[in-house]
Amino acid sequence: EREDRGVRSTMYIIVIGGGRLGYHLLKALLNEGHEVLVLEKDSRICKTITDELGSVCFRGDGCEASTLAEVGCGRADMMVAVTGDDEDNLVSCQVAKHKYNVPRTIARIRNPQNADFFKKLGVDVTVSATDIILEAIERQVPTHPVTELLALEEKGLVIVDVKISDDSPNV
Repeated sequence: EREDRGVRSTMYIIVIGGGRLGYHLLKALLNEGHEVLVLEKDSRICKTITDELGSVCFRGDGCEASTLAEVGCGRADMMVAVTGDDEDNLVSCQVAKHKYNVPRTIARIRNPQNADFFKKLGVDVTVSATDIILEAIERQVPTHPVTELLALEEKGLVIVDVKISDDSPNV
């Protein structure tokens, strides 16, 4: 449904990968009231999800355009690819973005060095557990006086934490 400002209160989100991460993401998004569908290759995983949560899992390959068409990718507001394979996540997001014009794509990456490559190829957001853990460590044990807290790339803004000494004129 649409609100007066044209912002959707609920979205149709396709999650590629029904493993642990995909499963917990699915549950959280369903609890928030979104329409969510998981695409999963493994029939056992799909059956487990369906038995527990209902008809929210489709057995298929999220890299295949025909499968994405079958699950209504053309009306999706977001695609989140969270398989354990960076290449599959990239292909899923690219097909969703370029063939079905999905407005937002998010890809899990296991190798943080792939982040720039994914962004150059059109993936909107990449999520790397390695980077998240490193950022948490840096926030707890900063090695330099300026620590980046959050980057808002689309706005060109960065929020930073600046450590200054007690005797600084700025204090």
